Amino acid sequence: MGATATTEPLLIATGVGRAFRGLQALADYDLELRQGEILGIIGPNGAGKSTLFNVLTGFLPPSSGTIRFRGRDITGMAPNRVAQLGMARTFQNIRLFGSMSVLDNVKTAQQLRGKAGFWETMLNLPSFHNKERALTEQAMAHLVSLGMANFAAADAASLPYGFQRKLEIARALATEPAVLLLDEPAAGMNEGETAELTGFIRDIHQRFGLTVVVVEHDMSLIMPLSDRIQVLNYGRVIAEGTPADIRANPKVIEAYLGAEDAAAMEATA
Repeated sequence: MGATATTEPLLIATGVGRAFRGLQALADYDLELRQGEILGIIGPNGAGKSTLFNVLTGFLPPSSGTIRFRGRDITGMAPNRVAQLGMARTFQNIRLFGSMSVLDNVKTAQQLRGKAGFWETMLNLPSFHNKERALTEQAMAHLVSLGMANFAAADAASLPYGFQRKLEIARALATEPAVLLLDEPAAGMNEGETAELTGFIRDIHQRFGLTVVVVEHDMSLIMPLSDRIQVLNYGRVIAEGTPADIRANPKVIEAYLGAEDAAAMEATA
């Protein structure tokens, strides 16, 4: 398990909903996310998990409710502003700059914190070069700390799939977040890759002092990793508790996870 969580809520969602042309994709969603915890979110396809991530991070405005992050109302705030406040995410479908190097992918993310000004860039001022050099040094140090320095010069698209997933997480970390949201990070991975990724997430959670929210179908990742789990179905939370609570909840197992995932949960017990 990760670092001991405090009782101070870092992210608070109250009565959050999102409708698409009358279809309620998310309804009456409440959350108090504590500093330092790892929250797992599970549920069947179409349960509203990705919609939740999009609403929390500003990619979609909520139809109802409020979201507060670090004591500030961020309801409907633009994604870049949410990221600047310290909330970063990855996507279910990897969104790297495939033709750019691994190093440049990380530098692009770091520019959220240290971007050169327009005139510095246009006039090729010394301050632009100083900032660019600092970004490069910081990005390389970041890759070294994550064990990815050997890939710095490689095009992102040339990386093995598992390392592309890690690079997407590394790029999110480069924005210096307090909260990291991971949208199905183990999608497409085999058992060995999933186990390695689980260790990677646990390591960055501890080393960077992160609060982590993970949406995932793979029970072999979500059960041993999470401090707490929410189960979504039809846009609503239908169960919440520790992994042991969720594993023992007959309604969750029978109605929403199915026999295959139920067996997977038993295997992680």
